[in-house]
Amino acid sequence: MQEEVKEPVSMFVLFARMFSITAKNLEKEFGEKGLKVLEDSVKEFGIERGKDIAARAKANGKENTLENYLDNYDMGRSEEFGYDTVYKQDGIHQDFHRCVFAKTWMDAGEEKYGRIYCENIDPAIAEGYNENMECVHDHIMYADGHCTFCFRMKENSKLQ
Repeated sequence: MQEEVKEPVSMFVLFARMFSITAKNLEKEFGEKGLKVLEDSVKEFGIERGKDIAARAKANGKENTLENYLDNYDMGRSEEFGYDTVYKQDGIHQDFHRCVFAKTWMDAGEEKYGRIYCENIDPAIAEGYNENMECVHDHIMYADGHCTFCFRMKENSKLQ
């Protein structure tokens, strides 16, 4: 009898699993305070990623404007993500209909922990990239079956 050959697990799945394990252990040890520490850590991580994206743009001779955000993004997209991106006058609109992170957390019944990451990472990245930029995250995979994002400049922003 021949054993089934298992393909390597993607780094995205491994990241999601590690995040859940960390979240569960923080919650077990510290309760809600532990989950708040994790949320703050996600935000800090996102801000640092945004700063790195701005530095990449600068190294490529570009300013950290809305128009240069996705072209200098730090995470490659794989087929494990399915999305549409539309550039509109009010901002960059993305609709994700497939997300390996959300799928991993939902398959494990760990949406509670996934939400900590999902609800905080993109707004923090946008802020780190340009303090005048924001991310509006109206729909989330866990409740709506897809995620929507609008990256835009804040209304009172003078820098576009």
